[in-house]
Amino acid sequence: MPIVDFHAHWTPVRYRKAVAERGEWYGLDGEVGELQNTGFAMNLEDRIADMDALGVDMQVLSSCDGFFQYDKPLETTIAIHRECNDELAEIVRDHPDRFAGLGNLPMQDIPSAISELKRIVEEKGLIGVMIDDHVLGRTYDQPEFLPFWDAVSRLNTLVFFHQGLFQRWRFGPWNLTNAIGNHVERTCTFAALAIGGVLDRYPDLKLLLAHGGGYVPYAVARMDKSAGAFAPDRPGFGDYKVPYKAVVDYSAPACEPPSAYVRRFYYDTCTFSEANLRFMIDTIGADRILLGTDAPAPMVLTDAVRWIEGLNSITDEEKQTILVDNAERLLTV
Repeated sequence: MPIVDFHAHWTPVRYRKAVAERGEWYGLDGEVGELQNTGFAMNLEDRIADMDALGVDMQVLSSCDGFFQYDKPLETTIAIHRECNDELAEIVRDHPDRFAGLGNLPMQDIPSAISELKRIVEEKGLIGVMIDDHVLGRTYDQPEFLPFWDAVSRLNTLVFFHQGLFQRWRFGPWNLTNAIGNHVERTCTFAALAIGGVLDRYPDLKLLLAHGGGYVPYAVARMDKSAGAFAPDRPGFGDYKVPYKAVVDYSAPACEPPSAYVRRFYYDTCTFSEANLRFMIDTIGADRILLGTDAPAPMVLTDAVRWIEGLNSITDEEKQTILVDNAERLLTV
């Protein structure tokens, strides 16, 4: 069975040509598509050759997160997304054994997002969508997104969460946006969907968290503690010299503690250390982890297949599960 990279990006050729010829595409400049990175200027033949060299049989392509554009006028966002999605569909149509696709949706307007979701899944053959961790600050547990989750559930569509727009001022120096900010975003997405009750309402959603789920594997025990899911820590609990409460104003729609929901998501392998991947397997289970590299972005997991195959603390069975079996199950359901 093929080895599938679920986290791989593509900059549309039609965007590249427009920027080269007139300097913009629907008002977007060359920075949005990361054209300063030679990987995003690669043609499809070179991309396939690169995959072959890396031992990757198939990539699940998604457009760069710069194309989310939820803050643009709706008609502009729709036009951008339709063109991105159509190009991905063309790639998948022409190379079905090498690529699958995740489309973009104009999430600032849910009826439009649902319409495009149906178009790309039912007519264009894409397997799902990639969306931001929030929509201009609105998280996906809000009632306005229930029709979207209804449609996703009905269509049995994979939803891939990847950071895009957020308040970058806090993470400005030293590339902390990539090092820390993106992981904070992903962890908040987990919390919104799990603690916010979405997963209780829709138990069969197929959800993938980019970049190893952010801090989810490492933070979920603290989330349980915050939720009051732990027993008192020691006899005489509460006998402190200052007023103390185990749980401060915690209430949530979720039916279970946060840790009960970690296996309701899939996670990619962008962890960058053997210890982190081992911890994620021990916390979540190898059967919920998919190969994902973020190729060809700056945070790419370099030579990921050989890296995973060479890890001493990961068993051969776990490697097979992560590199092959999970993808086969997810792509054929």
